[in-house]
Amino acid sequence: MKAVICGAGIAGLGLARCLGAAGWDVVVLEKAPALRTQGYMIDFFGPGYTAAEELGLLPRLQELGYAVHELRYVDEDGRRRAGMTYATLGRAIGGRLISIMRPDLERALYESLPAGVDVRFGTTVTAVGGRGGSDTGGATVTLNDGTHLDADVVVGADGVHSAVRRLAFCEAEGDDDDDRHVRHLGFHTAAFVFEDPEIHAACRDSFVLTDTIDRQMGFYGLRDGRVAAFAVHRSADPGLPGDPREALRKEYAGLGWAVPQALRACPPGDEVYYDQVAQTEVPCWSRGRVTLVGDACYAVSLLAGQGASLGLAGARLLAEQLSEAPSIVTALRRYEEQWRPVVTEKQRAARKGVRWFLPHSQAELRARRLALRAAKLPGAGRYLAASLTGKSRGFFGKMHGS
Repeated sequence: MKAVICGAGIAGLGLARCLGAAGWDVVVLEKAPALRTQGYMIDFFGPGYTAAEELGLLPRLQELGYAVHELRYVDEDGRRRAGMTYATLGRAIGGRLISIMRPDLERALYESLPAGVDVRFGTTVTAVGGRGGSDTGGATVTLNDGTHLDADVVVGADGVHSAVRRLAFCEAEGDDDDDRHVRHLGFHTAAFVFEDPEIHAACRDSFVLTDTIDRQMGFYGLRDGRVAAFAVHRSADPGLPGDPREALRKEYAGLGWAVPQALRACPPGDEVYYDQVAQTEVPCWSRGRVTLVGDACYAVSLLAGQGASLGLAGARLLAEQLSEAPSIVTALRRYEEQWRPVVTEKQRAARKGVRWFLPHSQAELRARRLALRAAKLPGAGRYLAASLTGKSRGFFGKMHGS
């Protein structure tokens, strides 16, 4: 059996890892010239953590991860206003947490690929089509060099702005309005890495964010001496700027503490990760032998805090169904039936948590401070764990009957 996977992100590489290990012939197509180096620090927990454990990836992820001491909010002079230790967070979810840079998670997945997996960087898809009936045919992708690849299944793992979704789910049906699948949540986000010894010393071992409304910037000191920066601000316009660096300098001008230094040290726009904060909602994840996984069909957004986890876990589930179901069409149906309720819950929770993630008023800012203080109280751990993991906690254990 052969699979063509479009996208070498977390979901795409995770799926390639699983299918390759199951004996599939796997080709991964990635438009970037190499693995991406842009991205921010993530807290990796939940069903993706379980999937990584079952795949034997935890030792490498722990090696690449960081021992974060505290999440800390500071005022314009760098004074602590609120926060929570990661020990509190870790206890709430049973210690099953790894803080890791997103590019490092992708690197670990790439390193774990079976020898036979063919990863082609600098390659884009220009057309996606089916062959024959959905149960007996297959699918074909046309590449940017004009060549064609035939496969038993084609998977779009190419993110929120998925080309596979547009080509196979919209243009194939005579509809070029792919925007209807993307729900803009009213924010833009960015991440970049820079050098500043003073900021590095101030945020080493802690994730430090500005205690501000409508826009905030956070920092973490990396082991190589650089600083990872994360930014999020409100924006009603989903359109992206032509120059991310200039957009950041304009949007975050006036914030105090380390922000002016970070903006001065911000690298050129092509070295900055910048995107809208969005969710994807696709009525049906599969069309014949073409299917979607990860952010291409169920992005929960950074508001939910489990995008990477759900990407890997969904890929693992899809691979299991493709390897075990009596037919590919049955596998794709079962994958969606089992996984859609999980991600729908996460998407709903993310939309409800906007005020917590980025307060819109001084009252909401004070409420967040109080909530962080309350997290230290006896008995708060169970509530915190439920709010973080939701009803899908233990999904893989239940699926395997453990």
